[in-house]
Amino acid sequence: MLVDATHPTPYPDVNVVLDMLRSDVEAILGSHFIGMYLYGSLAGGCFDRQRSDVDFLVVAADELPDKMLPALEAMHARIAGSGSTWATKLEGSYIPRRALRRYDLSQARHPSIGVDWPFGVGHHGSDWVIQRHVIRERGVVLAGPAPSTLIDPVEPDDLRRAVRATLREYWLPALHDPARFRGREYQAFAVLTMCRVLYTLDHGTVVPKPVAARWAKWVVGERWAGLIDRALAWRPDGQPDESDETIGFVQYALERSQEVAGLTDEPSGS
Repeated sequence: MLVDATHPTPYPDVNVVLDMLRSDVEAILGSHFIGMYLYGSLAGGCFDRQRSDVDFLVVAADELPDKMLPALEAMHARIAGSGSTWATKLEGSYIPRRALRRYDLSQARHPSIGVDWPFGVGHHGSDWVIQRHVIRERGVVLAGPAPSTLIDPVEPDDLRRAVRATLREYWLPALHDPARFRGREYQAFAVLTMCRVLYTLDHGTVVPKPVAARWAKWVVGERWAGLIDRALAWRPDGQPDESDETIGFVQYALERSQEVAGLTDEPSGS
């Protein structure tokens, strides 16, 4: 999605942070800089000022030199201290152009920063098959070429495989740590994520979480419909704990993921 780089979103305070980030990244990367893109809720049209992060991707010409990483870390610390709420909501990765084209487990360690983790080099899991698809099809261009020129198409069955792999890599271990599900914000996140999981398994594509949730309500039956409604309506106002129900819904999605007929876990090349 091509936009005015100075007004990439409908939210002026978000744009201020993005402009600061883009200009600083370009200055630090210099000739290594290829492009910068938004994905997640800002690309999907479902941004929520009370619950959304600001997801970004920086594409580099090649692997960033180790000596460049401290400058990026310091930049993120400086932006986080700027006083803007959105400066602390940045969640993004720095991926070389060659590694971005398709997901490869052997080329999946890249610098990143998140709301829940500090800047550093870390593993990017199978969910990055899904993120590539979203960026390619709906990514907002802050600078650089169209993302479709940088990322190969992701086939429907590769999205289904990525969903199953993400369930195994992240959500199955999470079930062994019920404390992770005690916060209402995390419960809502988990429920809406499982709705998108179910949608992707069924349709072989990715839609924004609210769209998937409204679809899932009519597919999963009365048992889970109320839980989904409350996840859609979540606000930080002390709603009752639903950790047991949330864990049950994650288990339901895991079971459904094993029922996809004819799907092996061997990727087709994405």
